[in-house]
Amino acid sequence: MPATTVHLVRHGEVHNPDGILYGRLEGFALSERGHRMAERVAAALAGRDVTHLVASPLERTLQTAAPLAQRLGLEVHHDERVVEAGSRLEGLRLAGARRVLRTPAAWRHLWNPVRPSWGESYHEVVERVLAAIDDARSAAYGHEAVVVSHQLPIWATRLHLEGRSLVHDPRRRQCGLSSITSLQFDGVRVTSVAYSEPAADLVPARGR
Repeated sequence: MPATTVHLVRHGEVHNPDGILYGRLEGFALSERGHRMAERVAAALAGRDVTHLVASPLERTLQTAAPLAQRLGLEVHHDERVVEAGSRLEGLRLAGARRVLRTPAAWRHLWNPVRPSWGESYHEVVERVLAAIDDARSAAYGHEAVVVSHQLPIWATRLHLEGRSLVHDPRRRQCGLSSITSLQFDGVRVTSVAYSEPAADLVPARGR
């Protein structure tokens, strides 16, 4: 069977000076540096055999996808299934784990980190993202597809595909800003997972 690759791209840096947990909230676009990160992703993938481009409908992912769409002459297909994980903590100033523990409004949602109790479960996230990946793989059969999404959906899906526990420390996710997690398929089976960070030198020490 022809090999197919699906690249999972995380969006670039978001302009968020107040440290808001923005989740699915509107009004959070890429920063100036985030736009430069998106250009790096486009440059890294422009020479690939990409025939299908998908993005979460949030502004930051659409902005990240735009330079690649322009270079390749592709339409960006919106897919709700690769949107950020739902969270009841949206809108709170929660920059950093310590800030979460110091915010009383968040406490009632933090009782079960396995579920997690503060929002959509990891299993629910993985189920919807896998369905979107499968459609992208089919659309680009024998070629390559790009899916622009968010850190948790990408990382949880990778953990699942590699047979690892979905329960994890968010600080240890290998899914940096504008990173590329590439899934190689033989038919419908994932045969390898590769990871790269074309904008690594642009990422601030404590980037979101």
